[in-house]
Amino acid sequence: MDEHVYLIGIGGTGMTALAGLLHESGCRVSGSDGKLYPPTSTILSKLGLEVHEGFDAAHLAPAPDLVVVGNATSRGNPEVEETLDRNLAYTSMPRLISERFLRQRHAVVVSGTHGKTSTTSMLAWVLTHAGRDPGFLIGGLPRNFDFPFRLGSGPAFVIEGDEYDSAFFDKGPKFMHYRPDTALVGTVEFDHADIYRDLDHVKTVFRHLTNLVPRRGLLVRYADCDVTREVTDAAHCRVEGYGFDSGHWRATDLIEQPQGARFRVQLRGEPFCEVAMAMSGEHNVLNALAVVAAAHEQGLGAQEIADGLATFQGVRRRLDCRGTADNVTVLDDFAHHPTAIHATLRAVRQRYPEARIWVVLEPRSWSLRRNIFQERLVEALAPADEIVVADVYRGAEIADSERLDPRRLVADLRAAGHNARFLPDVQQIVEQLSHSAGPGDVVTIMSNGAFGGLPDRLLRSLRSRSEAARER
Repeated sequence: MDEHVYLIGIGGTGMTALAGLLHESGCRVSGSDGKLYPPTSTILSKLGLEVHEGFDAAHLAPAPDLVVVGNATSRGNPEVEETLDRNLAYTSMPRLISERFLRQRHAVVVSGTHGKTSTTSMLAWVLTHAGRDPGFLIGGLPRNFDFPFRLGSGPAFVIEGDEYDSAFFDKGPKFMHYRPDTALVGTVEFDHADIYRDLDHVKTVFRHLTNLVPRRGLLVRYADCDVTREVTDAAHCRVEGYGFDSGHWRATDLIEQPQGARFRVQLRGEPFCEVAMAMSGEHNVLNALAVVAAAHEQGLGAQEIADGLATFQGVRRRLDCRGTADNVTVLDDFAHHPTAIHATLRAVRQRYPEARIWVVLEPRSWSLRRNIFQERLVEALAPADEIVVADVYRGAEIADSERLDPRRLVADLRAAGHNARFLPDVQQIVEQLSHSAGPGDVVTIMSNGAFGGLPDRLLRSLRSRSEAARER
């Protein structure tokens, strides 16, 4: 009889990918969550899994063989309480991944404050394109794959290594479970203010990750980042750095074009390969450099790596073009931190150098909802020509003394000479942009959540505007 694994919080991106791996490995998989949204709801439906909307102790009858508790689930959840009361076997998502899918594989763990999903997706594709059939688990939806997971039959398993905690009973970072043979460490900054006290606290967990890599392993680090070098300096394994100015692997002769970025890769000062890829921005070039180093460690040749990067199509909600209506282009980006916001807007500017660039920001991540980045957001949003700030998502949950003040942010932006406005809700934003966005403009919508369906609602409104204009 198939093992029955039940996932509490199955609709999260990582939990959905785990559900897929378990299903692919022959388990019977079911689970529950609150209201489900695409793309995870679509993936779960395609897999044909039994998914309950809402939490109820009755879902655990008859008892599953194992319960996986997602990290967004806490005590008081009726299914968690039923699991504990009946002494059912339970575990966390990363612990199960480690036990079931990483043993006997070469685990490539992609970590850092920014770029984990894009880098993991890119590396998984480069290895797949070269015929290496890697396993992978990605916290997003890569355009090159139907699903964000695969068991694979090759030696490598590529996994996004998140520093967020694992479960209410397992408060360490997810990546501490993953036993990296190769660890990629990008920029390390303060983030996840709900978990980490300060940058020193963040540094501690990345030092722990560094200490997990065996002597035979490899640590690939972003060498242009002082903090990244600091937290990885005590590694007991080989270390290879990458960057524009430092490291073994360097990108040179970068050219940004409307169709993407072109650059040359050097290894220890010698030419290695030339890369042309569909993604834009210096941050994506750095992601690609990390991928080059990791793929080279897996035995891929320079041309194999370059060919894989050339055919990588990106990740949904990572500067994702949702469409163009009435000559206005709408982009969607998973924004969660000032550094990522600034890098993304610079990439938009490089890709659309003649356009008027709009940015619409919903402060939705745990860190952006708080005022720890109040001042930094002024600089982060500066590359845009027109700035719209929405209200803080579920701001009432955060004390006034700790909550980001969007009105003050707009006032500070205006004082710095930027065109900025505060529009609290989605309908106001749609109406304003439908009135003000002109031909050739590019609107970049930034949120790490659904943002009330803003990208689609804006595109529909712009199409209606175009149809009305034709009828006049």
